[in-house]
Amino acid sequence: MQAFVNLDEQPDKVVGRRAVRATDYSRLVRNADAIMRWLPFPKGVFRFGAFDEANAWTNEHILQGALKKARAQRTATT
Repeated sequence: MQAFVNLDEQPDKVVGRRAVRATDYSRLVRNADAIMRWLPFPKGVFRFGAFDEANAWTNEHILQGALKKARAQRTATT
């Protein structure tokens, strides 16, 4: 059985194709700025020998940041 394709017919709907607008980029920059100022990572350049070391370092700093935030919320409510 052969597939039948009518090349004269135009599709009614195209999904997933949209032009990128300048407002999309500005929204991305605004959201990244809001998130990045609260990340618990020290400033500087860090080099790791393996991805596992980098992931462990990242997880440790995220955990420490979460604990610091939890302690601050606990002391603020008491």
